[in-house]
Amino acid sequence: MFEDEVAVRVEITGRVQGVGYRHWTNLRASRAGLTGFVRNRGDGSVEAVFSGLKHDVDDMVLRCKVGPRGAGVKDVRVEPWNGATFDGFSILPTA
Repeated sequence: MFEDEVAVRVEITGRVQGVGYRHWTNLRASRAGLTGFVRNRGDGSVEAVFSGLKHDVDDMVLRCKVGPRGAGVKDVRVEPWNGATFDGFSILPTA
């Protein structure tokens, strides 16, 4: 990873399942050139990992605080990601 690249894990809570949140995230992250994934969690939250240029990742995290039409985001928690790296952005099965 280059100096201006970062990777974060994001947990989004609220009304974020059944409103197209994963597809919205996949589209926005792919357009921004980010790598990582998004998936529903069994507890009703959405988890995402974003990796890329710091300003693009920061922008995506800000967008997650609003989400797609129909979402009701309650909280967005962000932590550094030191896990696997990714070639693109994808939607993963529910964890």
